Amino acid sequence: MTAPVPVEQPRNPLHGVTLEAIVTALAAQYGWDGLGQRIPLRCFTSEPSVKSSLKFLRKTPWAREKVEGLYLFMLREERRAGAAVKTARAPRAS
Repeated sequence: MTAPVPVEQPRNPLHGVTLEAIVTALAAQYGWDGLGQRIPLRCFTSEPSVKSSLKFLRKTPWAREKVEGLYLFMLREERRAGAAVKTARAPRAS
């Protein structure tokens, strides 16, 4: 039996990103307190850790969707901030 060929998903920003990478990036961006304020889950507010968050999120699809949504929002905001910096630095034509 042959292994299935992986489907390319070039427009999906979550493709190939592990849940651990998402939680780690969100905790680095917002901190555990900020993450708990944005998504009020006990795994973010009561003795938070990546390990406990992963355990909960893997068992709870609705919570995982909220975390993935916040991650996508964070990526959009980073792109907008990067575009604003590039626009501000671009020389103006006179």
